[in-house]
Amino acid sequence: MTELLTRLSILILVGGAASLLVWIGRRFVERQRQRALAAGPFNAIPGPDDTGTPAPASGPIRILAFSSADCSQCHQLQTPALRRVLKARGESVTVVDVDAVAEHALVQTYRVLTVPSTVVLDATGNARAINYGFANTQRLLEQVDAVMAKR
Repeated sequence: MTELLTRLSILILVGGAASLLVWIGRRFVERQRQRALAAGPFNAIPGPDDTGTPAPASGPIRILAFSSADCSQCHQLQTPALRRVLKARGESVTVVDVDAVAEHALVQTYRVLTVPSTVVLDATGNARAINYGFANTQRLLEQVDAVMAKR
């Protein structure tokens, strides 16, 4: 009987520790999301020239799509989802591809924890929604529609 209680106690302890770690992780991600949403407006995307001159961004709502060259989920899942959002919302949405490896400042600003990540910006350049990890088409459309409704 004592062996059974010992095993049960260990199981409860391990389960409690796992639950605590999940709770801590979720709080951390939520704090990062809140800090990123509080970041100042994003009004320009890095320019393609060597001078680093910002290029003007177009479209009233922008989605920053953070990815990397070796991210298969970015290319196989997130890119098609973003294409569907563009098709569904037309010219009211612009997607800006951001190389998470090269654009360290943007990664820090929006506290990107993983790729793919997406940041939905309103017309003034303020972040309104942040998705760490893959965001499906429905979720992105809901976020874009919420930004459009606040105009």
